[in-house]
Amino acid sequence: MTSRCRIRRHSFLAGWLWLSPTLAATLLLAILHLSTGARPVPISVLVEAATAFDPGSFDQQVLVNLRLPRLVAALICGASSAMAGLLLQSLLRNPLGEPHILGLNAGASLAVVASAALPAALQPQGLTRSLLAATGGGALFLIVLTIASAGRVGLTMTKLIFCGIALSALASAFVSAILILDQDTLEQVRLWLVGDLAGVSRPDVVSALPMVVAAMLAAAMITPRLDAMALGDASATGLGVPVRSTRIIGLCAAAALSGAAVAVAGPIGFIGLIVPAIARKLAGGPHIVALVLAAALGAALLVAADIAARNLLPSHEIATGITTALVGAPVFLLLVARTIK
Repeated sequence: MTSRCRIRRHSFLAGWLWLSPTLAATLLLAILHLSTGARPVPISVLVEAATAFDPGSFDQQVLVNLRLPRLVAALICGASSAMAGLLLQSLLRNPLGEPHILGLNAGASLAVVASAALPAALQPQGLTRSLLAATGGGALFLIVLTIASAGRVGLTMTKLIFCGIALSALASAFVSAILILDQDTLEQVRLWLVGDLAGVSRPDVVSALPMVVAAMLAAAMITPRLDAMALGDASATGLGVPVRSTRIIGLCAAAALSGAAVAVAGPIGFIGLIVPAIARKLAGGPHIVALVLAAALGAALLVAADIAARNLLPSHEIATGITTALVGAPVFLLLVARTIK
């Protein structure tokens, strides 16, 4: 075995070793998430609810019907957003690639809000809502990519980011116009628009699961190709990797993951920016390790953000998206400063 192979194998194993402490931290945060809130619940009640559920217990009803769906939604949305960010950053070779910055979240939000303004009989429900959000996000990102690729210099990192920000602002303007004209829709999506897990129900979570699982499997399947594409398109093609189809599969998976997260919890930003950078550093190279770590770290970060959202102010609960923005905005500015430098 050459020294290069030994270094690669050591890096691969070291990346997997980070998974155990990450999952342990996620479990601890999950327990803290279930037990804290407006009505603190002792750990013993958590154990009783898991081992011998009593429908007559008010605390156990709160756990099972309110806090558990919210926790599962945080885990799924955090993992989905982080994996979508990792896919975008790998496919575009851009550390600023993130669903919230590149227009996927804004497109998904516009699709969901526009459908919410339709008559009740025409409004999408369940999986259809997630599919609609993914389609809206994917369509806006395609426009961003097309405009950013135009011109003599072609696609550049700076053009992509500015186009993403500009078209996200345009989509947000359309959302505002719809809400100004439709007071009922405004009341319906007011908190959801800033990214909020408070109103998540069990059917919301269950309906998004099939698309999330399918997109995660698709992302995992293309990770060996992403390893080859990290060497450059020409080298990957020389190794027999279908670069074009890999990009299409990866971008569709990213759109599906971010669309499902938006359909459940609204446009929560910056998870897909912060987490992939950490996951890639811990993984040390292989995309399959980075993808799994990103999912675990994204889930843990969003659960922690939701705990903070519920407990930062003693008498009020703030939206989860506000706490992620408080952390993510400085990180985004730091990355932009490094990129421009």
